[in-house]
Amino acid sequence: MKVSLIATVLNEADTVGVWLESFLHQTRQPDEIVIVDGGSTDGTPDVIRRFANKLPINLIACAGVNISQGRNIAIREAQYPVIASTDAGVRLHRDWLTELIKPFEDDPEPNSVAGFFLPDYDHASPFEIAMSATILPTLDDIDSATFLPSSRSVAFRKDAWAVVGGYPEWLDYSEDLIFDIRLKALTGDFTFAPDAIAYFKPRTSLASYFVQYFRYARGDGKADLWRKRHVARYLTYLVAIPLIAVLGVLVYPALWLLYLLGAYIYLRRPIERLTDYWQQLALLQKLGALLLLVVIRIVGDIAKMIGYPVGLWWRNQHQPPDWRPDDRSL
Repeated sequence: MKVSLIATVLNEADTVGVWLESFLHQTRQPDEIVIVDGGSTDGTPDVIRRFANKLPINLIACAGVNISQGRNIAIREAQYPVIASTDAGVRLHRDWLTELIKPFEDDPEPNSVAGFFLPDYDHASPFEIAMSATILPTLDDIDSATFLPSSRSVAFRKDAWAVVGGYPEWLDYSEDLIFDIRLKALTGDFTFAPDAIAYFKPRTSLASYFVQYFRYARGDGKADLWRKRHVARYLTYLVAIPLIAVLGVLVYPALWLLYLLGAYIYLRRPIERLTDYWQQLALLQKLGALLLLVVIRIVGDIAKMIGYPVGLWWRNQHQPPDWRPDDRSL
């Protein structure tokens, strides 16, 4: 079975070398690699070209395209019937492509396969470890029947991509969620391949993390995604937390214990993940990572609460297409 690996890049000179090195060590090599560069100015294409004599790379320059446009261009250029997608900035396990493609060789064959991703926390700082524990799920968090993969670790048939109309080019963030939902609804469930692992290093500063989650939430607003989750967040921060404070002063101070209950519910799972990741840290670093976890969680929520209405305003102004095949509960 022939496989095309596709990706988009933009100013990834610092990470693209490690990414491509992980291609070289795959136990199954892709039959071609189609990379769309969105207009890098930091020398990313030069780094990629240095691997052209080792890997079957087709590098396409398309300055100004967004991620969805870049992926669609790469898939249209791909020669083979199965598409494996990943992102620059990750490091692929040596068996990633083998495990990702294996279900396509079984009977019955799926239309799509969901790989997985784990934090790349070797030699990481306490901040990076706290960030990983806050934002990245583990296998214990995943329901394989409902899991929607990131396009940093996913494979699908090119025919299935055509059925759903490709990635939504009107959307700059959350585009892979829209693609996943349509792919699942129109071509069948994903087959989960938990051993197809892409190691992912999250943001290394609060500022870059804030921008990332602002953009994610803005994408949710543009696509009208996860209404209930966003409403629940506003109710928690703008209604429940102030109301408990006021009632604790005016009525019954013991109501403030609800903060402890809420914090337990809110932070329990990230703290459990943190204790799995922090073996390499000293005691004071562990305490610092625990505090950072709380700060990261709150900063992410603030970014989402600011980004979501910006996306809704954009949606109201531009009236994007109705992308939902049937499910309007998201």
